[in-house]
Amino acid sequence: MPSRHRLKFTSIVLALTLLCAITKLSANEPAVNFTEIHKQAIFANAAYQPEDTVRDLVEAGNYRLTLYYTIPDIQISFFLATNELTRTQVVSVRGTSNIENTMVDISLKLMEDKNTGLRLHEGFSFAAKQVYAELKPLLQPGYKINLTGHSLGGAVALILGIYLEANQFDIEQVITFGQPKVTNISGANKIQHINVIRVVTPFDLVPLVPPFDPLDISNLDVYWHAGKEVILLADTQYAILEGTDSMLRATRFTQKPLTEDNLNNHQMPLYLERIKAKTKSSKLVPYKTDLNLFNLFGGE
Repeated sequence: MPSRHRLKFTSIVLALTLLCAITKLSANEPAVNFTEIHKQAIFANAAYQPEDTVRDLVEAGNYRLTLYYTIPDIQISFFLATNELTRTQVVSVRGTSNIENTMVDISLKLMEDKNTGLRLHEGFSFAAKQVYAELKPLLQPGYKINLTGHSLGGAVALILGIYLEANQFDIEQVITFGQPKVTNISGANKIQHINVIRVVTPFDLVPLVPPFDPLDISNLDVYWHAGKEVILLADTQYAILEGTDSMLRATRFTQKPLTEDNLNNHQMPLYLERIKAKTKSSKLVPYKTDLNLFNLFGGE
């Protein structure tokens, strides 16, 4: 067998091996609770609002605004809301105002975190550590913690959840919207016990950052998403992807230029609109793709 074909065959075998090991889809995938997702989406969107607006919103939901703060040097804003009745606290982290800020202003290096042993996105983890330092004195023992955020805010929220869980806090769930990747394959595997739901729209490019090249599938240090990906399709329809299936979705866009439609698909108002449409009725459907695993490496 020529070396070129041997390389292609080896790549396919590695891809299939990882596909079986990492992808955890089930024919009986449980329904998604869009009422809860909508609630967290409202919290995520609120992080962009002034303090008085946030206070009114959380109080309307029987929460108390415990902290509203912006970290001066990195301009990361977040708030903490507390519900004594349900013994629950919610952390919402604000995202950036545009995709360019996410791409340019934050370092894309994967750096080993000494406390967790995970390789994490350098910029997001730096921000999460500062948020953690502000929040820790205000977190209530025995309370469940929910974390949310949009775009960069979702990435920081997920890493914050990793830090909190490593320090014995009770993480009920992490629900993010348009979240970029934060760790590698090994890291995603190690945090799979955390209840992570990543909500995306089909043409939002930010969740695909950094881009995934199928030829890198044998590289265990390649950026990889954690948790369940809920794709907001039209009307009441949605799809669920995990592991390799979720990552290969990015290959549909890597050769296409950024368009205004991609920018619009990243905006939080569109997320809210599509989620709200599914709160009364929703239908899980297969995610349609023209990808063929055996052609990803250059067919004859």
